[in-house]
Amino acid sequence: MASVATETDFIVWGLDQSPYGPVELPTLVAWVKDERVTADTWIFVGKNNAWQKAAEVPELQMFFRSRTKSTPQTSANGSVRGIDPRALRRVKILGAMTDEQLERFTQFMEVEKAPQWSVIVKQGERGDTMYLIIEGELRVRINVAGKETILTTLSVGEFFGDISLFDQGPRSADVVANTDSLLLKISSSAFAELARQAPELATPFLLAIGKTLTARIRADNKRYGDSVKFSRATE
Repeated sequence: MASVATETDFIVWGLDQSPYGPVELPTLVAWVKDERVTADTWIFVGKNNAWQKAAEVPELQMFFRSRTKSTPQTSANGSVRGIDPRALRRVKILGAMTDEQLERFTQFMEVEKAPQWSVIVKQGERGDTMYLIIEGELRVRINVAGKETILTTLSVGEFFGDISLFDQGPRSADVVANTDSLLLKISSSAFAELARQAPELATPFLLAIGKTLTARIRADNKRYGDSVKFSRATE
Protein backbone atom coordinates (compact mmCIF):
# COMPACT_ATOMS: atom_id res chain seq x y z
CA MET A 1 0.00 0.00 0.00
CA ALA A 2 1.26 3.47 -0.85
CA SER A 3 2.26 5.85 1.94
CA VAL A 4 1.17 9.48 2.17
CA ALA A 5 2.62 11.71 -0.54
CA THR A 6 4.50 14.90 0.33
CA GLU A 7 4.08 18.13 -1.61
CA THR A 8 6.76 17.06 -4.11
CA ASP A 9 5.49 13.49 -4.55
CA PHE A 10 2.96 11.77 -6.80
CA ILE A 11 0.88 8.60 -6.46
CA VAL A 12 -0.22 6.63 -9.53
CA TRP A 13 -3.53 4.76 -9.60
CA GLY A 14 -2.89 1.51 -11.49
CA LEU A 15 -5.25 -0.41 -13.73
CA ASP A 16 -5.28 -3.12 -11.08
CA GLN A 17 -7.04 -0.61 -8.81
CA SER A 18 -3.97 -0.23 -6.59
CA PRO A 19 -1.93 2.91 -5.77
CA TYR A 20 1.75 3.02 -6.74
CA GLY A 21 4.04 5.43 -4.96
CA PRO A 22 4.64 7.94 -3.71
CA VAL A 23 7.24 8.67 -6.41
CA GLU A 24 9.15 11.80 -7.29
CA LEU A 25 8.78 13.65 -10.59
CA PRO A 26 11.79 12.08 -12.39
CA THR A 27 10.40 8.61 -11.76
CA LEU A 28 6.93 9.66 -12.88
CA VAL A 29 8.36 11.18 -16.09
CA ALA A 30 10.20 7.91 -16.79
CA TRP A 31 6.92 6.01 -16.39
CA VAL A 32 5.25 8.37 -18.87
CA LYS A 33 8.05 7.86 -21.39
CA ASP A 34 7.77 4.09 -20.94
CA GLU A 35 3.96 4.43 -21.40
CA ARG A 36 3.33 2.84 -18.01
CA VAL A 37 1.45 6.07 -17.32
CA THR A 38 -0.93 7.24 -20.06
CA ALA A 39 -2.83 10.48 -20.53
CA ASP A 40 -5.89 9.01 -18.78
CA THR A 41 -4.03 7.60 -15.76
CA TRP A 42 -5.14 9.13 -12.45
CA ILE A 43 -2.33 10.83 -10.50
CA PHE A 44 -2.46 12.12 -6.94
CA VAL A 45 -0.51 15.39 -6.89
CA GLY A 46 0.91 16.04 -3.44
CA LYS A 47 1.22 19.79 -3.75
CA ASN A 48 -2.44 20.10 -4.80
CA ASN A 49 -3.69 17.37 -2.47
CA ALA A 50 -5.93 16.19 -5.32
CA TRP A 51 -6.28 13.54 -8.01
CA GLN A 52 -5.83 14.59 -11.65
CA LYS A 53 -5.52 12.80 -14.96
CA ALA A 54 -1.88 12.62 -16.06
CA ALA A 55 -2.50 14.82 -19.10
CA GLU A 56 -3.78 17.57 -16.79
CA VAL A 57 -0.69 17.61 -14.54
CA PRO A 58 1.34 20.67 -15.64
CA GLU A 59 4.70 18.93 -15.17
CA LEU A 60 3.64 16.15 -17.56
CA GLN A 61 1.71 17.99 -20.26
CA MET A 62 4.75 18.59 -22.48
CA PHE A 63 5.35 14.85 -22.76
CA PHE A 64 1.82 14.11 -23.91
CA ARG A 65 1.78 17.02 -26.39
CA SER A 66 5.04 15.89 -27.96
CA ARG A 67 4.08 12.25 -28.28
CA THR A 68 3.53 11.31 -31.91
CA LYS A 69 3.55 7.56 -31.63
CA SER A 70 1.70 5.97 -34.54
CA THR A 71 -0.76 3.15 -34.05
CA PRO A 72 -2.26 0.63 -36.45
CA GLN A 73 -5.28 1.95 -38.31
CA THR A 74 -8.62 0.20 -38.21
CA SER A 75 -11.01 0.28 -41.13
CA ALA A 76 -14.76 0.83 -40.94
CA ASN A 77 -15.40 -2.88 -40.53
CA GLY A 78 -12.85 -3.21 -37.71
CA SER A 79 -10.02 -4.86 -39.65
CA VAL A 80 -6.38 -3.88 -39.11
CA ARG A 81 -4.39 -1.70 -41.48
CA GLY A 82 -0.85 -0.35 -41.49
CA ILE A 83 0.90 -3.11 -39.51
CA ASP A 84 4.39 -3.90 -40.77
CA PRO A 85 4.48 -7.49 -42.14
CA ARG A 86 7.80 -7.95 -40.33
CA ALA A 87 5.99 -7.42 -37.04
CA LEU A 88 3.32 -9.95 -38.00
CA ARG A 89 5.96 -12.54 -38.86
CA ARG A 90 7.17 -12.39 -35.27
CA VAL A 91 4.01 -14.39 -34.57
CA LYS A 92 5.26 -17.92 -35.21
CA ILE A 93 2.03 -19.24 -36.71
CA LEU A 94 2.03 -16.46 -39.32
CA GLY A 95 5.71 -16.69 -40.22
CA ALA A 96 5.24 -18.66 -43.46
CA MET A 97 2.73 -16.25 -45.03
CA THR A 98 3.68 -13.86 -47.83
CA ASP A 99 3.10 -10.11 -47.53
CA GLU A 100 0.00 -10.43 -49.70
CA GLN A 101 -1.38 -13.26 -47.58
CA LEU A 102 -0.72 -11.33 -44.38
CA GLU A 103 -2.53 -8.30 -45.79
CA ARG A 104 -5.56 -10.44 -46.60
CA PHE A 105 -5.40 -12.25 -43.27
CA THR A 106 -5.43 -9.04 -41.21
CA GLN A 107 -8.67 -8.00 -42.90
CA PHE A 108 -10.34 -10.49 -40.57
CA MET A 109 -8.56 -9.29 -37.42
CA GLU A 110 -8.74 -6.37 -35.03
CA VAL A 111 -6.05 -4.62 -33.01
CA GLU A 112 -6.24 -4.23 -29.25
CA LYS A 113 -3.94 -2.16 -27.06
CA ALA A 114 -3.56 -3.66 -23.60
CA PRO A 115 -2.12 -1.22 -21.02
CA GLN A 116 0.10 -2.60 -18.29
CA TRP A 117 -1.82 -4.46 -15.53
CA SER A 118 -5.00 -4.72 -17.62
CA VAL A 119 -6.88 -8.05 -17.73
CA ILE A 120 -7.40 -9.21 -21.31
CA VAL A 121 -9.41 -12.35 -20.53
CA LYS A 122 -10.90 -13.37 -17.19
CA GLN A 123 -11.09 -16.87 -15.75
CA GLY A 124 -14.60 -18.34 -15.94
CA GLU A 125 -15.96 -15.85 -18.47
CA ARG A 126 -17.09 -17.19 -21.82
CA GLY A 127 -14.95 -16.12 -24.74
CA ASP A 128 -14.99 -16.38 -28.51
CA THR A 129 -11.71 -14.64 -29.38
CA MET A 130 -8.12 -15.70 -30.00
CA TYR A 131 -5.23 -13.27 -29.42
CA LEU A 132 -1.80 -12.96 -31.09
CA ILE A 133 0.93 -11.00 -29.29
CA ILE A 134 2.64 -8.35 -31.46
CA GLU A 135 4.28 -6.35 -28.67
CA GLY A 136 4.67 -6.72 -24.90
CA GLU A 137 4.52 -9.47 -22.30
CA LEU A 138 1.59 -11.11 -20.52
CA ARG A 139 1.12 -13.60 -17.70
CA VAL A 140 -1.38 -16.41 -17.44
CA ARG A 141 -2.69 -16.86 -13.92
CA ILE A 142 -5.33 -18.62 -11.90
CA ASN A 143 -6.72 -17.52 -8.57
CA VAL A 144 -7.13 -20.16 -5.87
CA ALA A 145 -8.55 -19.04 -2.53
CA GLY A 146 -7.71 -15.47 -3.44
CA LYS A 147 -4.06 -16.25 -4.16
CA GLU A 148 -2.53 -15.71 -7.60
CA THR A 149 -0.65 -18.60 -9.20
CA ILE A 150 1.24 -17.81 -12.40
CA LEU A 151 1.03 -20.66 -14.92
CA THR A 152 3.25 -19.18 -17.63
CA THR A 153 4.48 -15.96 -19.20
CA LEU A 154 3.68 -15.14 -22.84
CA SER A 155 5.80 -12.89 -25.04
CA VAL A 156 5.95 -11.54 -28.60
CA GLY A 157 5.10 -14.18 -31.21
CA GLU A 158 2.90 -16.32 -28.98
CA PHE A 159 -0.89 -16.67 -28.87
CA PHE A 160 -3.69 -17.58 -26.46
CA GLY A 161 -7.44 -18.11 -26.43
CA ASP A 162 -7.31 -20.42 -29.46
CA ILE A 163 -9.73 -23.00 -28.00
CA SER A 164 -12.46 -20.36 -27.80
CA LEU A 165 -12.51 -20.17 -31.60
CA PHE A 166 -14.18 -23.56 -31.56
CA ASP A 167 -16.25 -23.94 -28.39
CA GLN A 168 -16.85 -20.41 -27.00
CA GLY A 169 -16.55 -21.94 -23.53
CA PRO A 170 -15.37 -20.39 -20.25
CA ARG A 171 -11.80 -19.13 -20.05
CA SER A 172 -9.56 -21.45 -18.03
CA ALA A 173 -7.37 -18.65 -16.64
CA ASP A 174 -6.81 -14.91 -16.48
CA VAL A 175 -4.40 -13.28 -18.92
CA VAL A 176 -2.89 -10.03 -17.59
CA ALA A 177 -0.56 -7.57 -19.31
CA ASN A 178 2.81 -7.38 -17.52
CA THR A 179 3.75 -4.47 -19.81
CA ASP A 180 1.91 -2.27 -22.30
CA SER A 181 1.08 -4.73 -25.08
CA LEU A 182 -0.26 -4.76 -28.62
CA LEU A 183 -2.47 -7.66 -29.64
CA LEU A 184 -4.24 -8.86 -32.73
CA LYS A 185 -7.49 -10.68 -32.12
CA ILE A 186 -9.77 -12.79 -34.26
CA SER A 187 -13.26 -13.81 -33.18
CA SER A 188 -14.91 -17.14 -33.93
CA SER A 189 -17.32 -15.45 -36.35
CA ALA A 190 -14.45 -13.69 -38.14
CA PHE A 191 -12.57 -16.98 -38.40
CA ALA A 192 -15.65 -18.66 -39.86
CA GLU A 193 -15.77 -15.89 -42.46
CA LEU A 194 -12.04 -16.35 -43.16
CA ALA A 195 -12.60 -20.07 -43.70
CA ARG A 196 -15.45 -19.31 -46.10
CA GLN A 197 -13.74 -16.57 -48.10
CA ALA A 198 -10.10 -17.68 -47.95
CA PRO A 199 -9.75 -21.37 -47.07
CA GLU A 200 -6.21 -21.29 -48.49
CA LEU A 201 -5.32 -19.02 -45.53
CA ALA A 202 -7.50 -20.62 -42.88
CA THR A 203 -6.16 -24.14 -43.45
CA PRO A 204 -2.42 -23.40 -42.87
CA PHE A 205 -3.39 -21.15 -39.95
CA LEU A 206 -5.23 -24.07 -38.31
CA LEU A 207 -2.36 -26.45 -39.04
CA ALA A 208 0.11 -24.03 -37.43
CA ILE A 209 -2.11 -23.78 -34.33
CA GLY A 210 -2.34 -27.57 -34.22
CA LYS A 211 1.44 -28.01 -34.38
CA THR A 212 1.94 -25.52 -31.56
CA LEU A 213 -0.71 -27.17 -29.39
CA THR A 214 0.83 -30.58 -30.06
CA ALA A 215 4.23 -29.31 -28.90
CA ARG A 216 2.62 -27.90 -25.74
CA ILE A 217 0.85 -31.18 -24.99
CA ARG A 218 4.05 -33.17 -25.50
CA ALA A 219 5.93 -30.81 -23.17
CA ASP A 220 3.18 -31.07 -20.53
CA ASN A 221 3.16 -34.87 -20.82
CA LYS A 222 6.93 -34.96 -20.35
CA ARG A 223 6.73 -32.74 -17.26
CA TYR A 224 3.98 -34.94 -15.84
CA GLY A 225 5.97 -38.10 -16.57
CA ASP A 226 9.10 -36.65 -14.98
CA SER A 227 7.15 -35.63 -11.87
CA VAL A 228 5.69 -39.16 -11.56
CA LYS A 229 9.16 -40.70 -11.89
CA PHE A 230 10.54 -38.34 -9.28
CA SER A 231 7.67 -39.06 -6.90
CA ARG A 232 8.12 -42.82 -7.20
CA ALA A 233 11.89 -42.52 -6.80
CA THR A 234 11.46 -40.73 -3.48
CA GLU A 235 8.87 -43.11 -2.05
